[in-house]
Amino acid sequence: MNTLQATFFSLPVVWHNALVTLLTFVYVFSVPPLMDYLVTNYSLPRDISRKITHICAGSAIVFLPLFIEGDWTHYLNITVFAVWTVLLIQKGFFAADEDQAVKTMTRTGDKRELLKGTLYFVIVAMICGTLYYKQFAGVLAMAILGWGDGLAPIIGTRFGKLKYRVLSDKSVEGSLAFLAGSIFAGLFFVRLIIPESFDAGKIVTIALIATIVEGISPKEVDNLTIPFAVITAARFL
Repeated sequence: MNTLQATFFSLPVVWHNALVTLLTFVYVFSVPPLMDYLVTNYSLPRDISRKITHICAGSAIVFLPLFIEGDWTHYLNITVFAVWTVLLIQKGFFAADEDQAVKTMTRTGDKRELLKGTLYFVIVAMICGTLYYKQFAGVLAMAILGWGDGLAPIIGTRFGKLKYRVLSDKSVEGSLAFLAGSIFAGLFFVRLIIPESFDAGKIVTIALIATIVEGISPKEVDNLTIPFAVITAARFL
């Protein structure tokens, strides 16, 4: 099957990739309104809506298999994150308290939080979608950052009894949730996107390394330290 036949509706590659990009926009931009609705009408806690949004954003890599190489347009996969980078900077300085992003992506309702961990996340997503496009390190970094770091605070905050502190307060339960989410997401997304690179033992080992790094990282900075640890470990293991 040639490239043209593999595209949607036999479109040229550029238009096929543009259509996939549009699908990613529909997916990503549907999450904040949904979380806003749940926060406003069903009292969904901000911290949970924030982390659900975090998980959904990390899961945007599910669209990567639909992008077709052949010209530069497969890099359109990062467009939605580039747009969110601009939006987060704008909202971090100027958004109203009732802004959807502020209500669903911050812990406390302080818009300046958008300029920290959330902004780091989309910057990392752009790096993984370009320098590490459809590579083991990039896919695994986004999978672990999305699911591991998304589940850890949800479980840790509500069920964490065994507390510990290195540079910030964490719990054993939260760290175990991070490890479980990282392994699950790593196995799933690597198998889905780059099955030729699937290595269960390597994925589990890197997930364990990332769990340790998350456990000793300060809050907000872990959106940088986790992917850095994953990409570094993937290079040397």
